[in-house]
Amino acid sequence: MKRIVVLRLGHRLFRDQRMTTHVALTARALGAEGVLFISGDKTVEQSLRDARKRWGGEFYVRGGVNWRDEIRKWKDAGGKVCHLTMYGINLPDVIDEIKGTKNLMVIVGAEKVPAEVYDLVDWNVAIGQQPHSEVAALAIFLDRLQEGEELKRSFKRGLKIIPKRKGKCVKRG
Repeated sequence: MKRIVVLRLGHRLFRDQRMTTHVALTARALGAEGVLFISGDKTVEQSLRDARKRWGGEFYVRGGVNWRDEIRKWKDAGGKVCHLTMYGINLPDVIDEIKGTKNLMVIVGAEKVPAEVYDLVDWNVAIGQQPHSEVAALAIFLDRLQEGEELKRSFKRGLKIIPKRKGKCVKRG
Protein backbone atom coordinates (compact mmCIF):
# COMPACT_ATOMS: atom_id res chain seq x y z
CA MET A 1 0.00 0.00 0.00
CA LYS A 2 1.26 3.45 -0.93
CA ARG A 3 1.69 6.01 1.88
CA ILE A 4 1.03 9.62 0.93
CA VAL A 5 1.42 12.61 3.25
CA VAL A 6 0.85 16.23 2.25
CA LEU A 7 3.01 19.04 3.64
CA ARG A 8 1.41 22.49 3.35
CA LEU A 9 4.02 25.26 3.25
CA GLY A 10 2.90 28.71 4.25
CA HIS A 11 -0.32 29.85 5.79
CA ARG A 12 -1.29 33.43 6.41
CA LEU A 13 -3.69 33.51 9.35
CA PHE A 14 -7.22 34.55 8.38
CA ARG A 15 -6.31 34.91 4.69
CA ASP A 16 -5.46 31.23 3.99
CA GLN A 17 -7.73 29.35 6.41
CA ARG A 18 -10.19 28.30 3.72
CA MET A 19 -7.52 27.37 1.17
CA THR A 20 -5.49 25.38 3.71
CA THR A 21 -8.65 23.57 4.80
CA HIS A 22 -9.41 22.73 1.16
CA VAL A 23 -5.87 21.42 0.61
CA ALA A 24 -6.35 19.07 3.56
CA LEU A 25 -9.86 17.97 2.57
CA THR A 26 -8.61 17.23 -0.95
CA ALA A 27 -5.66 15.28 0.45
CA ARG A 28 -8.01 13.24 2.69
CA ALA A 29 -10.59 12.53 -0.01
CA LEU A 30 -7.97 11.56 -2.60
CA GLY A 31 -5.88 9.09 -0.66
CA ALA A 32 -3.42 10.86 1.65
CA GLU A 33 -3.08 9.46 5.16
CA GLY A 34 -2.46 12.86 6.72
CA VAL A 35 -1.46 16.47 6.34
CA LEU A 36 1.28 18.50 7.99
CA PHE A 37 1.08 22.28 8.39
CA ILE A 38 3.90 24.63 9.25
CA SER A 39 1.32 26.91 10.82
CA GLY A 40 -0.22 26.22 14.18
CA ASP A 41 -3.70 27.41 13.15
CA LYS A 42 -5.88 25.57 15.66
CA THR A 43 -9.09 26.65 13.90
CA VAL A 44 -8.11 24.83 10.70
CA GLU A 45 -6.86 21.78 12.61
CA GLN A 46 -10.10 21.50 14.59
CA SER A 47 -12.22 21.92 11.47
CA LEU A 48 -10.39 19.01 9.84
CA ARG A 49 -10.68 16.82 12.94
CA ASP A 50 -14.42 17.54 12.98
CA ALA A 51 -14.70 16.51 9.31
CA ARG A 52 -12.88 13.26 10.08
CA LYS A 53 -15.26 12.52 12.96
CA ARG A 54 -18.33 13.14 10.79
CA TRP A 55 -17.11 11.41 7.64
CA GLY A 56 -14.86 8.68 9.07
CA GLY A 57 -11.41 7.51 8.15
CA GLU A 58 -8.03 7.62 9.85
CA PHE A 59 -6.71 10.91 8.41
CA TYR A 60 -4.39 12.82 10.73
CA VAL A 61 -3.58 16.52 11.02
CA ARG A 62 -0.40 17.94 12.60
CA GLY A 63 0.22 21.65 12.79
CA GLY A 64 3.20 23.69 13.84
CA VAL A 65 5.79 21.41 12.19
CA ASN A 66 9.21 22.47 10.96
CA TRP A 67 9.20 21.87 7.21
CA ARG A 68 12.96 21.19 6.94
CA ASP A 69 12.81 18.62 9.73
CA GLU A 70 9.77 16.90 8.22
CA ILE A 71 11.35 16.64 4.77
CA ARG A 72 14.61 15.31 6.19
CA LYS A 73 12.85 12.79 8.48
CA TRP A 74 10.74 11.56 5.57
CA LYS A 75 13.77 11.13 3.31
CA ASP A 76 15.89 9.56 6.09
CA ALA A 77 13.14 6.94 6.48
CA GLY A 78 13.43 6.08 2.77
CA GLY A 79 10.57 8.20 1.47
CA LYS A 80 10.55 10.44 -1.58
CA VAL A 81 9.38 14.05 -1.78
CA CYS A 82 7.48 15.75 -4.59
CA HIS A 83 6.92 19.51 -4.69
CA LEU A 84 4.00 20.73 -6.79
CA THR A 85 5.05 23.96 -8.50
CA MET A 86 4.45 25.58 -11.85
CA TYR A 87 8.24 25.75 -12.26
CA GLY A 88 8.73 21.99 -12.29
CA ILE A 89 8.76 19.18 -14.84
CA ASN A 90 5.41 18.65 -16.55
CA LEU A 91 3.37 15.98 -14.77
CA PRO A 92 2.95 13.69 -17.81
CA ASP A 93 6.75 13.59 -18.25
CA VAL A 94 7.46 12.33 -14.72
CA ILE A 95 4.34 10.65 -13.30
CA ASP A 96 5.38 7.11 -14.28
CA GLU A 97 8.64 7.53 -12.35
CA ILE A 98 6.78 8.80 -9.27
CA LYS A 99 4.14 6.03 -9.36
CA GLY A 100 6.69 3.47 -8.16
CA THR A 101 7.23 5.35 -4.90
CA LYS A 102 5.88 3.59 -1.80
CA ASN A 103 6.24 6.49 0.67
CA LEU A 104 5.57 9.88 -0.86
CA MET A 105 5.42 13.33 0.69
CA VAL A 106 3.70 15.90 -1.51
CA ILE A 107 4.47 19.56 -0.84
CA VAL A 108 2.09 22.35 -1.77
CA GLY A 109 2.81 25.99 -1.06
CA ALA A 110 0.69 28.95 -0.07
CA GLU A 111 2.94 31.95 -0.24
CA LYS A 112 6.44 32.12 -1.72
CA VAL A 113 8.13 28.74 -1.24
CA PRO A 114 11.68 28.94 0.16
CA ALA A 115 14.31 28.32 -2.57
CA GLU A 116 15.81 25.53 -0.45
CA VAL A 117 12.68 23.41 -1.02
CA TYR A 118 13.40 23.18 -4.75
CA ASP A 119 16.75 21.51 -3.97
CA LEU A 120 15.67 19.27 -1.08
CA VAL A 121 12.94 17.43 -2.99
CA ASP A 122 13.24 14.50 -5.39
CA TRP A 123 10.89 16.08 -7.93
CA ASN A 124 9.55 19.53 -8.69
CA VAL A 125 6.38 18.80 -10.67
CA ALA A 126 4.18 21.17 -12.64
CA ILE A 127 0.51 20.81 -13.44
CA GLY A 128 1.11 23.17 -16.36
CA GLN A 129 3.36 26.24 -16.31
CA GLN A 130 0.65 28.77 -15.52
CA PRO A 131 -0.51 30.16 -12.17
CA HIS A 132 -3.14 27.90 -10.62
CA SER A 133 -4.67 26.80 -7.35
CA GLU A 134 -2.67 24.49 -5.10
CA VAL A 135 -5.93 22.64 -4.40
CA ALA A 136 -6.45 21.93 -8.10
CA ALA A 137 -2.80 20.91 -8.52
CA LEU A 138 -3.00 18.50 -5.58
CA ALA A 139 -6.25 16.96 -6.84
CA ILE A 140 -4.91 16.41 -10.36
CA PHE A 141 -1.61 15.05 -9.06
CA LEU A 142 -3.18 12.58 -6.60
CA ASP A 143 -5.65 11.36 -9.19
CA ARG A 144 -2.97 10.77 -11.83
CA LEU A 145 -0.67 9.17 -9.26
CA GLN A 146 -3.30 6.63 -8.22
CA GLU A 147 -4.95 6.26 -11.63
CA GLY A 148 -8.42 6.95 -10.21
CA GLU A 149 -8.28 4.13 -7.65
CA GLU A 150 -8.55 6.61 -4.76
CA LEU A 151 -12.08 7.41 -5.92
CA LYS A 152 -13.16 3.85 -5.07
CA ARG A 153 -12.00 4.04 -1.44
CA SER A 154 -14.52 3.72 1.33
CA PHE A 155 -14.05 5.24 4.74
CA LYS A 156 -14.81 3.31 7.91
CA ARG A 157 -17.45 4.80 10.17
CA GLY A 158 -19.01 8.19 9.62
CA LEU A 159 -21.42 9.53 7.06
CA LYS A 160 -21.74 7.82 3.68
CA ILE A 161 -23.02 9.31 0.47
CA ILE A 162 -25.23 6.94 -1.50
CA PRO A 163 -24.68 7.79 -5.19
CA LYS A 164 -27.87 8.78 -7.00
CA ARG A 165 -28.57 10.12 -10.45
CA LYS A 166 -31.09 12.63 -8.98
CA GLY A 167 -31.50 13.95 -5.48
CA LYS A 168 -29.14 13.16 -2.64
CA CYS A 169 -28.86 10.55 0.07
CA VAL A 170 -26.53 10.51 3.08
CA LYS A 171 -26.57 7.70 5.65
CA ARG A 172 -24.71 7.02 8.86
CA GLY A 173 -22.01 4.36 8.39
